[in-house]
Amino acid sequence: MNALQLLPVLVVGLAGSVHCIGMCGGIVGALSASAASPANSTSAARAVIPIAVAQPARPLTRVLAYNAGRISSYMVAGALAGGLASGAQSLSALAGVQLGFYWLANLMLVALGLYLMNAWQGLALLEQGGRVLWQAAQPVIAPAMKALMPATRPHQAFILGALWGWLPCGMVYSVLLTAMLSGSASNGAAVMLAFGLGTLPMLTGLGLVGARLQRALQRPPVRLACGLLVLAFGLLGLYRAVGGFTPDWMTTLCLTPQH
Repeated sequence: MNALQLLPVLVVGLAGSVHCIGMCGGIVGALSASAASPANSTSAARAVIPIAVAQPARPLTRVLAYNAGRISSYMVAGALAGGLASGAQSLSALAGVQLGFYWLANLMLVALGLYLMNAWQGLALLEQGGRVLWQAAQPVIAPAMKALMPATRPHQAFILGALWGWLPCGMVYSVLLTAMLSGSASNGAAVMLAFGLGTLPMLTGLGLVGARLQRALQRPPVRLACGLLVLAFGLLGLYRAVGGFTPDWMTTLCLTPQH
């Protein structure tokens, strides 16, 4: 899989990242806030013994570390999905299943586009199903996340992002189906890397600018434009699936490989 084939995945990540405002906006905003001074050393102790206290990392460093962890989790999920499908491809009886996943992947893009446009909230039902599993894992995840907050160090932000990357998200599920159809674990990881990099500008800007960017990106015209772009990718993929439009250059516009 070359860089040109990953371009539409990057674009979908960029357009779809308006959805990330609700999912990740709070945490990246918290990471950009100034951390409080450590409270484990008193002024009296400082007067007697000089104590070298490490200063909290800069906001940009923390935000980038968080996103690096988040994207790393996406890549792991993509590698698992791509590797699983690659192992199953040796079974010729699964050809019909592969075709079904191709249709499902493009239908998920259509659903994502409509979701971003606020035209249909069906994808939210899928997220609610994923949240059931997320809630079941809370006894293990919640203490770990609590121990990392406030994430004033890059390694804390990275681990927090890696945990947050598994949060149920319909947009991530949509692209994971594309990763599953990519043919290998390495291609699946590359798909999710491209998707994660597409979401990076939005979440980095949100962490540094905050509420001003959030208000601008939640405007109906912005969400409509982003939704239409993602919707177009899904419709092109479906049109190609029925053999209606299959020139070679379509490879650069369709997220899923030609069946």
